[in-house]
Amino acid sequence: MSASSDPTRCPLCGQSNQCTQTDSSRPGEECWCFTTEIDPAALERVPPQDIDRACLCPRCAQALPPDAPS
Repeated sequence: MSASSDPTRCPLCGQSNQCTQTDSSRPGEECWCFTTEIDPAALERVPPQDIDRACLCPRCAQALPPDAPS
């Protein structure tokens, strides 16, 4: 994606990552990714500058095709 990380965007596709950790209107709410199995191949594709800085979106985290519901 881009050289600078946006913690609200998926570093693989650029869509909203739906991360509650970056949403100040939902303090203390656990993120969806805490209870979801993440595809290891998806994690390997995260650019180094985005590791531990931006969450994947549900679709990319599960390696779903672009037209599949997340």
